[in-house]
Amino acid sequence: MTEDANNPVVKPRDVAQWMFDELKRRRELYQEDAVGDIQRKFGQEFIYTNSEGGDSISKSVLRSFRTITGNDVVWERGAKLWRPRQVPDGPGRQQD
Repeated sequence: MTEDANNPVVKPRDVAQWMFDELKRRRELYQEDAVGDIQRKFGQEFIYTNSEGGDSISKSVLRSFRTITGNDVVWERGAKLWRPRQVPDGPGRQQD
């Protein structure tokens, strides 16, 4: 995004914080929804085309998101979503 007086430069951490806020509000955040919303709200620079030809969230945003959420959020690989950690979850970030 370009900088102007009313719109300061957006950083990956800002996008990650938005993701976390959305996750708290929705109680789950699907990757596909997040990609589209990030692209519209923050710009293409936070999205890249992965090896399978699909759009993905930039690694810098995902690193910031991991830092913000710590061990309190898990990634459900099958559903392709983030959600709050629950009692029956195993160790680690990724849950199947």
